[in-house]
Amino acid sequence: MSASEHTARYIGASKEWRSAAKTNVPSWLNDLRQEGIASFATLGFPTTKHEEWKHTNIEPVVSRQFGFANGEGSFASADILSSVFVEADAPRLVFVNGVYAPVLSSVRDLPSGVRLANLSELLRSDDGVLASRIGRYANHRRNAFVALNTAFMDDGAVVVVSPGCRLPQPIYLVYVSGAKDRPIMSHPRTLIVLGAGSEVNIVESYAGVNGGSYFCNAVTELIGEPDSVAHHYRLQREGAAAFHTGTLAVHLGRGCHLTAHAVTLSGALVRNDVHVSLAGEGAECVLNGLYLGDDKQHVDNFTEIEHIKPRATSRELYKGILDGASHGVFNGKIVVHKDAQKSDARQTNRNLLLSADALVNTQPQFEIYADDVKCSHGSTIGQLDPDALFYLRSRGLGPDEARSLLSFAFASDIVGRMKVAALRQRLDNYLVAKFRDN
Repeated sequence: MSASEHTARYIGASKEWRSAAKTNVPSWLNDLRQEGIASFATLGFPTTKHEEWKHTNIEPVVSRQFGFANGEGSFASADILSSVFVEADAPRLVFVNGVYAPVLSSVRDLPSGVRLANLSELLRSDDGVLASRIGRYANHRRNAFVALNTAFMDDGAVVVVSPGCRLPQPIYLVYVSGAKDRPIMSHPRTLIVLGAGSEVNIVESYAGVNGGSYFCNAVTELIGEPDSVAHHYRLQREGAAAFHTGTLAVHLGRGCHLTAHAVTLSGALVRNDVHVSLAGEGAECVLNGLYLGDDKQHVDNFTEIEHIKPRATSRELYKGILDGASHGVFNGKIVVHKDAQKSDARQTNRNLLLSADALVNTQPQFEIYADDVKCSHGSTIGQLDPDALFYLRSRGLGPDEARSLLSFAFASDIVGRMKVAALRQRLDNYLVAKFRDN
């Protein structure tokens, strides 16, 4: 099938889905869905001819016919929680194949200033926070996968934190996918709104079970009002036959601070888009990323940070470890607008290749339109340090042990920056076992 035929198939599926969906939805949602599918029809699926996608061929995704699972799937609670590194007693929302699973969720012990709910329920009640927030920050007119998510938007997580409320305990948002008998797709939507002066830890996890083929197309919008603090963790442990496209769109007001960690552990083809708008004076963001590749996996990270107002600060560090015949991509862009004087931006991408067949394409870049700024960027691609290997071998370690230890040390630099101790420990244990077994 041609690219236009693939696009037409999804347009037809959207029409069928809307006609079969419940009709008691607010008019603004119908309008937004129609805007989404109209934008998708105009944009079409990206190809390698598009600059931002030149190293990622999504033909394996768009050529396959995925159906909706409608939430079907029987997974044990313990299996789900362990696969996504969730604390058993932590507040959480769990979604199975794109549909809220109340039996697996827990909203106990939340303070009065925190609202945690599933999107579908709020849509039915026409909640005011949705109409004024959702769909305004993730750009469905520019990104085809955001447009597709918007067209099929129906369920997901909503977190609203009241002004001044500080919640030290993390909230987990869990999206689990899998079906043994047929390829399925889901389009989860997450909305996070932080009131002025609030602080919260959000752990957003995606995982695959049952070993089936599926397509998860996720979109998260995070809005920080003045002086709020957000710690956001996005973990992907998708199935070996899974396809994942994810977008994180962030809008930060005056004095806001975001620390975002993105960890990609598995998946056949994974594309992560991150867009941060430093829209208020003195806003700050820190982006930390870790991506692992093995066999023939493909992991693509595209990040864009916009310095819009003066005295904003951004720090970005992404690290990749690639083995087998895997392919990694990092494309990081920082745009400093004309009025964003005294901006301070640093961007670094480091990659470790563990095999002769592993490949990485890296392209850090700046667009600077202001004249009073501090900006720097750099990238490295290398193999394990032979001197370090020799040193460890001379201390009695075998070649595999030395290789495993150095790989873990490279990765733990990112994991060690995480503030949620339980999550950090679970990831450390995972990485130790992974590098030991490779």
